[in-house]
Amino acid sequence: MTNVPLLDLKPQFQAMRDDIERAIRRVVDSQMFILGPEVAAFEQEIAAYVGVPHAIGCASGTDALVLSLHALDLRPGDEVVTTPFSFFATASCITRHGGIPVFVDIDPHTFNLDPARVEAALTPRTKAILPVHLFGQCADMDPILALAKARGIAVVEDACQAIGATYRGKGAGSMGTTGAFSFFPSKNLGAFGDGGVVTTHDDALAARLKMLRVHGERERYKHQAIGWNSRLDALQAAVLRVKLKHLDAWSKGRIANADRYDRLFESAGLVASGRVALPVRAPSGGHIFNQYTIRVKGRDALGEHLKARGIGWAVYYPIPLHLQECFASLGYREGDMPHTEAAAAEVLSLPIYPELDPSQLERVVEEIAAFSQKAIVNS
Repeated sequence: MTNVPLLDLKPQFQAMRDDIERAIRRVVDSQMFILGPEVAAFEQEIAAYVGVPHAIGCASGTDALVLSLHALDLRPGDEVVTTPFSFFATASCITRHGGIPVFVDIDPHTFNLDPARVEAALTPRTKAILPVHLFGQCADMDPILALAKARGIAVVEDACQAIGATYRGKGAGSMGTTGAFSFFPSKNLGAFGDGGVVTTHDDALAARLKMLRVHGERERYKHQAIGWNSRLDALQAAVLRVKLKHLDAWSKGRIANADRYDRLFESAGLVASGRVALPVRAPSGGHIFNQYTIRVKGRDALGEHLKARGIGWAVYYPIPLHLQECFASLGYREGDMPHTEAAAAEVLSLPIYPELDPSQLERVVEEIAAFSQKAIVNS
């Protein structure tokens, strides 16, 4: 019985080992490891890919969010409207500046911020809206952008899971005031460690972001602001430049795997029976499936079944942000975000990376079908 890991990066690396090793040697030979021409070239290439004039490399996706909010002059007491169904950094980047996360429930179908609930959450203290393009699918941006424009507030796109995703023909990270991307190794475009980038159309904001990532320094030893040490390493940029050329092909592979999963689940009768709810693809954009996330009752028991049979899975995210202990002072209680809380109890992400063999997908669905049948018999 062959195991099916949630993610295996080795086949991807083996297919481009020579190109990556040449890129690494180029940096080592130059002995220019911090910023420099390698990072500048990657910034130009990623900006063109996303569809913006500026991309500013930084140390991580978390830092991309932190730098974005600092560049927008988020101050203590300012509010940022965001989703409670996301990775922790989505909210922690707000509190790092003394800001207040204002959580709004999700659309139960897409898992993304529900624009219909955003307007009621806006107050005179709202500084920004921070939608997350979760699992590789863009949030419904038009109504969010319209609200922000009417109120004169910023929009920071958390696109850390969504590079290559589109919304009405526009790339994730190209629609808001800024976009934040992560190059953590497990992302669709992953580095050999941490890395991130901020994207923007705003020339002045781009200049400020470049200053903030190097301790607020515009000229050597002249500090106009208190910033961070948050720079993208040249080695990471060199690796990412090689990988970026393959990103669209990898995205197509993920989409093809998602299509195959959909067909397999439907053929197994798991969708019609209501045992499995498939990922919903919004008609407004292109989902690039950083995760293939189903909804199932009895999720934890299914997870144990899959684990025992060597099939990888993960839960993103089991505890909503509004119920995290560190945010207790915000006053949220269980029941405040019913769609988020229901999703947290039911979501299960399955292997989706492009190098998977069709037989591996078949085995995943067969095991889920077997578990479902056993649950029916025992009920």
